[in-house]
Amino acid sequence: MIKASINLQELRRKIYLKAKSEKTWKFWGLYVHVIKMETLKEAYRLAKRNNGAPGIDGVTFEATQEAGLEAFLSGIRDELVSRTYYPMPNRRKEIPKGNGKVRVLGIPTVKDRVVQGAVKLILEPIFEADFKDGSYGYRPKRKVHEAVNRVAKAVISGKTKVIDVDLKAYFDNVGHDILLRKVAERVNDDNIMRLLKLMLKANGKKGVPQGGVISPLLANIYLNEVDKMLERAKEVTSEGKYTNIEYARFADDLVILVSGYYKWEWLLKAAYKRLIQELEKLGVKINIQKNQVIDLTQGQTFSFLGFVYRRVRTRKGKWGVMCIPKMKARTALLQKLKEVFRNYRSQPVSQIIYLINPILRGWVNYFRIGNSGRCFNYVRDWVEKKIRRHLMRARKRYGFGWNRWSRDWFYKTLGLYGNYRIMYYHA
Repeated sequence: MIKASINLQELRRKIYLKAKSEKTWKFWGLYVHVIKMETLKEAYRLAKRNNGAPGIDGVTFEATQEAGLEAFLSGIRDELVSRTYYPMPNRRKEIPKGNGKVRVLGIPTVKDRVVQGAVKLILEPIFEADFKDGSYGYRPKRKVHEAVNRVAKAVISGKTKVIDVDLKAYFDNVGHDILLRKVAERVNDDNIMRLLKLMLKANGKKGVPQGGVISPLLANIYLNEVDKMLERAKEVTSEGKYTNIEYARFADDLVILVSGYYKWEWLLKAAYKRLIQELEKLGVKINIQKNQVIDLTQGQTFSFLGFVYRRVRTRKGKWGVMCIPKMKARTALLQKLKEVFRNYRSQPVSQIIYLINPILRGWVNYFRIGNSGRCFNYVRDWVEKKIRRHLMRARKRYGFGWNRWSRDWFYKTLGLYGNYRIMYYHA
């Protein structure tokens, strides 16, 4: 009897279920699924959806399609089948971080993005079965808002001692040998391991490039032992349904929250000590200048994923949490919008709105939770004033034209983005 071929979605589901039910199982025969045309086509579709810049060879997605997508993917498959595929170095691009610092992105070629994506499609369900609940970064069906809410709920439940962890150049310091050993704990396929090693070595002796398709998955695999340690701490220190320690991690951004009750002072110190020990095993260093222990009961604050957290009294007199966008995030948004208004000063207002709407939509959607209302009002008023000044300048007049145009006209007629509604989280 000949078995019907299994599609990619069903294959990923079966791999996940197998990995979830058998925690020590090592998967073999994976390479044959990586080199299937269905896998390569899906990897290409996902890569193209992100519409990234070309790699070091200058080849764009448009160029691959003009030359023939089927031929392009068949060429990749032939190289993978014959083991003649070798990834190219990433194109380096510096992204300003503020304070004169930059984040270096490694941009793979389109071909390398497809291969990395194909490997990720097959390996991801294996390790998704092993990842812990407190890990949110770049995982399927997991969002930033969920991580933010997890932290907010921990504060509301009395976990007021916070270890705010800053990992020093994490992505640049991932040890290849350690990472490959961690992958090999679940993968018994020489061809897959060879391919992963080629991808890693193409860009240096250590580190995973920020910008690589498979880098987020590898980064999560690398830190999964830290998550396991924190989960064990939650389990052994829990009192019934109540936990005395909580954590949330988004890639290399990690916070640990411990009960503020005096009897758990030892847990705060123990968690910090164990964290250092686990990170030392991985060769990951903590940024001592930025790493700190926060006591929310003393009016201190901490930040996580672009939000600032503060413990406050609610209207009912109970202790709650205020969660607002960092001032740095708002300033960066306004600076970006200023550049559009400045560079398109002579253009019609419709062009300005066309350019700023996607920027506003993306920023507001990210911060649309917690207590962002006051910040949103400021941004909305600022944008409206800039639009008014643009319209008045076009008429060679001063002022803001308060009596000329109503607020509704900006949104209903001009189509300016205006959905600043807050999504409230629940304790």
